[in-house]
Amino acid sequence: MIVLTSLVGWFTYGFIALIIWFAIAFWPARVAGRKGHSFLGFFLLSLLFFPLSLILAYVVQDRHAPTVHA
Repeated sequence: MIVLTSLVGWFTYGFIALIIWFAIAFWPARVAGRKGHSFLGFFLLSLLFFPLSLILAYVVQDRHAPTVHA
């Protein structure tokens, strides 16, 4: 009984951690999506390399911003 309870606890905590991981991955994807870049691309990158995708999402140029031609 103790083993089953422990196993259920691990699955529960693992499932909660997975939900949190996916929720946090939306942050850079949403920032990049607002700037006109691929939401899905940044979401997938964020699942694997969150810090890199967050930095890139804030550094990339906004495609919706008007461009100034000299």
